[in-house]
Amino acid sequence: MGGFTLNIRDVLERPVFQRARLIAGAGGTGRKVGWVHILEIANVAPYVTKNDLIMTTGLWLRHYEQERLSYMQQLIRQEAAGLCVELGTSIENIPQEIIELADASDFPLIVFEQPVRFVEITQDIHGLLINQQHQMLKDLEAFSRRLQQITLQSTDVNAILHVLYEYTGMQVVYYSTVDTNKFMPRGISASAAEEITALYRGRVEGNESAHQEAGMFALPQERLLLTQPVICLGQTLAHVGLVLTNRHVQERLTLLLDSTAKSLASLLLRMLFLEEKMLRDQNQLIQDILNHQIKDEEEARMRMGLRPPKQSEMWFAGGMIETEYGEGEEEADRDRIESGQQDLLVRLRALLKKYALQNLLMQKGRRIYVLCARDKSAKEDTPVLLQQTIRKIVERLQHPASGVPLFRLHAGFGLVRNRMTDMHRSFKEAEQVLEVARSRVAVQDGLFYDRIGVYRLLKAIPAESLESFVQDQLGALIAYDQEHHLHLLQTLDMYLKCMGSKNDTAKALYIHRQTLYNRLDKLMEILGEDYLEPERRVCLEMALLALPLLA
Repeated sequence: MGGFTLNIRDVLERPVFQRARLIAGAGGTGRKVGWVHILEIANVAPYVTKNDLIMTTGLWLRHYEQERLSYMQQLIRQEAAGLCVELGTSIENIPQEIIELADASDFPLIVFEQPVRFVEITQDIHGLLINQQHQMLKDLEAFSRRLQQITLQSTDVNAILHVLYEYTGMQVVYYSTVDTNKFMPRGISASAAEEITALYRGRVEGNESAHQEAGMFALPQERLLLTQPVICLGQTLAHVGLVLTNRHVQERLTLLLDSTAKSLASLLLRMLFLEEKMLRDQNQLIQDILNHQIKDEEEARMRMGLRPPKQSEMWFAGGMIETEYGEGEEEADRDRIESGQQDLLVRLRALLKKYALQNLLMQKGRRIYVLCARDKSAKEDTPVLLQQTIRKIVERLQHPASGVPLFRLHAGFGLVRNRMTDMHRSFKEAEQVLEVARSRVAVQDGLFYDRIGVYRLLKAIPAESLESFVQDQLGALIAYDQEHHLHLLQTLDMYLKCMGSKNDTAKALYIHRQTLYNRLDKLMEILGEDYLEPERRVCLEMALLALPLLA
């Protein structure tokens, strides 16, 4: 697919320019020619656009002698391609000051020393431009047809990238936010690949406009990266780019890149829909696991498409991801929320694929059930490695690269186990982690059941018994606070956290020490003088931890 840029250098080679001579602006012969205009008036700015080649008999030089420099300056400011002047009709020569201005600005100035027919020139150049544009559209259509055939016949991203490489001969880059990055041809050095990948991470993903719109970025050694986002279901799932070895960006490259991005989006969408169909089959499997209806480990793994237990040791983790919307928002915009839930599921599935976790997913309302599986690759492969991967996925979901999340996201996962048939227990544990997360209690790294500490015990206590315990320990204090608004409950909580340090407590609560003393006296009056004794203190601390769980 040849280049379609017509520049001044090409124009000078045309037969209609055999009698023409370039007298100034030789440094600008690479300027692109987009169209040809004939202008004889002094005020040309409203009628000239970028890349226009202007034809004139020089009438303006004779009638507007005071404005002749202004005429040239207007053409230069409008980024015209160049100026062609016919001598012998209106003028006999070009003033030296005009020649000097053209040279200083690398603005091509061409003269015909004998009269010529401008109509022949415009017909020739316009015909060439129109034919080239027509040929470009034909080639672009052929290119698009090849991409369409690929997207209908396979789900091979590399095949699409290879066609783009065939048509351009340039290094093709595929940067994915949910999959592995790809380069075509594949022989690119590791350092060059990392250089381009780092540019995407630093300047594209962090920039909302660059993340969602076509862009051009400078690379070392006077190269450019021309890039286009691949947008699917409103989410930018990847970027496709070309590495240009010069600073001139042809229109055809932009069109080829745009067509490639659309084909990649169609291919990714098709892949997502195929996975959606598989998801429907997986729903029943997760339901059977939740109901503990699968007792045989080999059967469970076979239904998930995993190798039998004798052939492979694996780690499994069951969890739940749940969304929470603002008050009144769920009723106000159901369509937007439904779309947001679907996008979340798509992103989750893509991230699980990116991090090479085999999985089962099931969505019920605002909750997504997740079962993750990973091969135990070596002796040192521990459940912690699987937890670290899950944490990265949840963080990506909570903090998307572009846009503000529509909802607050809660997540919880049970203990990691090596049998799939034990996952019903992991899901029950995940439910407890999720309840702790919803209560807004501060639990460091509280994503996993083995990290929520004493809340494992508190969640195991029946709600009625836990409520009775809290009422026995804090009931009088809560009632007093509701009537007098002295924040005694908050004061007690902070006082115990500060290990009885009055100075630290006053600082943490931003109150005067005397105010704290008054509150502590009231605490002693309500709770009794023994409230800091070890056994009583433990009870109060447990009740304070349990209180948010009852809200």
